[in-house]
Amino acid sequence: MAEEEDTRIRILQSLRGKICEGKNLGPCSGPNRQRDLCTFCTISLDQEEVFRTKVFDKSLSPFYGEDFYFEIPRPFQCLSFYVFAKGVFQRDLPVGKVSIRKEELCKFSGKEHWFGLQPVDPNSEVQGKVHLEMRLNELIIENGSMCQQLLVRIIECQGLPLISGQNCDPYATVSLVGPARSDQKKTKVKKKTSDPQFEETFNFEVTRPNSYTKKSNFQVEEEDIEKLEIKVDLWNNGNLAQDVFLGETRVSVKILRNDHIHRAWYLLQPKGNGKSKTDDLGSLRLNVTYTEDNVLPSACYTPLRTLLLKSPDIKPISASAAHILGDICRERYEAVLPVVRLLLHHSRLVPFVSAITVLELENTQEANTIFRGNSLATRCIDDMMKIVGRSYLTVTLKPVLDEICESNKTCEIDPIKLKEGDNVEVNKENLQGYVQKVFSSITQSSSSCPPLMCDVFRSLRHMASKRFPDDPHVQYSAVSSFVFLRFFAVAVLSPHTFQLRPHHPDLEVSRTLTLISKTIQTLGSWGSLSKNKLFLDEISSNISKESSGVEDSVVLKEGEIQKRAQGRKRIGKRNFKKRWLRVTNRELSYHKHRGKEALCIIPVKNIRAVEKLYESAFNRKNMFQVLHNEKPLYVQAGNCVEASEWVEVLSQVSRCNPDRLGTFHPSAYVSGAWLCCRSLSDSQPGCKPCTPTLLANLQLDIDCDRETERIFSLLTSSYSKLQKMEDACASIAVYQGPPREQDDYSLFTIQDPKETFHTVRQITHILEELQREHDTRSGTAQYGSQENPIVGKTS
Repeated sequence: MAEEEDTRIRILQSLRGKICEGKNLGPCSGPNRQRDLCTFCTISLDQEEVFRTKVFDKSLSPFYGEDFYFEIPRPFQCLSFYVFAKGVFQRDLPVGKVSIRKEELCKFSGKEHWFGLQPVDPNSEVQGKVHLEMRLNELIIENGSMCQQLLVRIIECQGLPLISGQNCDPYATVSLVGPARSDQKKTKVKKKTSDPQFEETFNFEVTRPNSYTKKSNFQVEEEDIEKLEIKVDLWNNGNLAQDVFLGETRVSVKILRNDHIHRAWYLLQPKGNGKSKTDDLGSLRLNVTYTEDNVLPSACYTPLRTLLLKSPDIKPISASAAHILGDICRERYEAVLPVVRLLLHHSRLVPFVSAITVLELENTQEANTIFRGNSLATRCIDDMMKIVGRSYLTVTLKPVLDEICESNKTCEIDPIKLKEGDNVEVNKENLQGYVQKVFSSITQSSSSCPPLMCDVFRSLRHMASKRFPDDPHVQYSAVSSFVFLRFFAVAVLSPHTFQLRPHHPDLEVSRTLTLISKTIQTLGSWGSLSKNKLFLDEISSNISKESSGVEDSVVLKEGEIQKRAQGRKRIGKRNFKKRWLRVTNRELSYHKHRGKEALCIIPVKNIRAVEKLYESAFNRKNMFQVLHNEKPLYVQAGNCVEASEWVEVLSQVSRCNPDRLGTFHPSAYVSGAWLCCRSLSDSQPGCKPCTPTLLANLQLDIDCDRETERIFSLLTSSYSKLQKMEDACASIAVYQGPPREQDDYSLFTIQDPKETFHTVRQITHILEELQREHDTRSGTAQYGSQENPIVGKTS
């Protein structure tokens, strides 16, 4: 087992982007045309909804402005964005959709695109795959004649969609289709499963009986073979309602010309290839970035990780591996984040930031322009604050931002933008009141500022004073340019981006937040204000902050779930109830509704394991269990992304508990036995090992191997620039002067060409070794296998 863990590759998928806006939504003409559509968008992995925007009122061209990010915990075929019209007394109606197949996502990565909406056709809403086997048999009938029979074995399906939130009741029809025939047969219905095991075989006659003496070598007649195909349709049994189409696949019988047995997995396809009548339904502007990290075993990254972690000690700092990465990937904003996370995890970020800040200050000529550019130093500090300061923002700003967004007082003071009936004096009072509350919350928050941020601010303050000794205010402006301008003001402007609000605010609230943010930036830049100076002193001085000795309670995740009643012996729909689940760094609790008193509280220290459950445990998907000192807590999340996030955060927050279990039961104890191992004792130790939890800082949630793999990908994609930097170093070292082709090298920071050349050569060698590891381990699965199913019709 350990050997398998050492050699396996982890494929980690994530999706990041923004649902920007819609344009001219709905049919252009006809009876379905509506002027005042209230719309919202959803994101689905295949047919499973994993994200939803808020409802945007009465606009055919709404601005959604919703950012999204989530890890993708399972394989998928298609990413879809749906636009729905909100129903008042009836169900929500689909307006249209944008569907992008997984293999096409790379075409749109990182840039905004307009996508035309396509109709939502039930026959095109498919997902999953089917496992088939086909073979030709020779059959001798009673009169001595011989005929060919085609045997079609439908083995199983995987990943069929939920129907109305529940596992489906699937069955399959298997048809032999040709110009003059259509023979259809049907499997039994499988109850409540998305992964049905059919194991049924059907026989079809594919040629007319012929004399045994006239036949040879099991050859099927050419004219028949070219025209016949097997069609497999998957359906959900609707009982009293109409059956629902789940997908189809077609296989030409002529695939058996060279091989009498064919066995393969097929992706289910839309009916008629998903083609339907199109109408102008409007368009959607999206920004989508799909990332797939193929993470090797940890030992493979040791050389690159070691070289990067040595960066703060390299002199000059411009010759370090981390600085070189920032130099050659200057146009790629995402290049800085993995370096920051890696150095942060290993407590090497502060010395690195200090070193690159000194380099930037050497090139800063005036104190009033300090840290105003988008340099490597400012980008590193920006990313550090976003990672480390999440809970700080929540504690400091969330209560006052909730009040601003929910009270919705008008604060417009621009005469041009005032609405009829607005009173500018009242609006000014509203704005002043909000600004005072936000500014007071910030300046009174020094005791909550994370120690790492304080360390960085202290370093900035010292270096700025050293660079401009005659300017008494520069020590404050160096810190305020980050904490006010780049941290608090940005969070006020876009609270949804920092998880301070669930959705992008509407236009009026957004305008209010813009005015508050601008005012906070102005106030923050006035280092002479006594409140400012005291606050900046407290977050950047060597004086230890007062502490109550009790860690602040920070909400790590909360949301609506389905909870199974604890201690029930039978499986039933009534045993599940909607509850509000909430986890902090101290406790897990569930409530009847959000904001209500807790019905049950489980201290984090009592959690012994958090594991996913087999679908068969309760005939429900996306279930997990929390094992603690009493009966297990069984929970169903809304979708696969939510389930994965709950398990991750609960596992991390309880990872250091001394009484963690080593084994667990992946199913339920029902009717006197465990469904997984059939053990009769409810106290029987688990039958499966618990999932190992990576020891990582919960608030940072850093996977160092994944970050190093991303750095490898960035360096590899910028290999040509790395080569140019190597040439530039060689040219400078040989000619003892600037390179001949100045334009090619002007973007590089080369203070010591020999040291930089040495680091670049080390990077190049490590990249070659890592690429060999990828090539050796990353073999493509055989086409038609479970991991690489066949797409579309085959022959």
